[in-house]
Amino acid sequence: MRIALAATALLLATPAFAGPAEEMSKSRIDAIAKGDVMTVQSAYADGATLHWVGGPLDGVYTGADKLKTVWTKFSTAQGEQTAKVASVSEAMNPKGSTVTADVTFSGKNAVKVRYVMVWREGKLADEIWQVNPNAAY
Repeated sequence: MRIALAATALLLATPAFAGPAEEMSKSRIDAIAKGDVMTVQSAYADGATLHWVGGPLDGVYTGADKLKTVWTKFSTAQGEQTAKVASVSEAMNPKGSTVTADVTFSGKNAVKVRYVMVWREGKLADEIWQVNPNAAY
């Protein structure tokens, strides 16, 4: 009984480690904030789709040209900006990972988003950029 309790305590005391998709997502958020469209673009898998929900860029974007265009528009509109991540979580299994982050991009405007990224085989397969102006983060 004591061994089981000690093992349980050890498991509960072990710090959580971010998975690779969470780290890739944080790097992606940094690249978006820096306006590094080439790095943002390079993460996409073939056929990736971005669902941008709300704001002036609202729409569905698929294909390298359309994805590059939307991120260029966002970077240009925002100018120099920073990103503050309020929360991030990763769910994963052998088929892929989904990372959800609440982020505020602060440049010419403060853009609060719920950002959902689906990663498969180290590439970004799909994403949702939900503009969330009433968020409390």
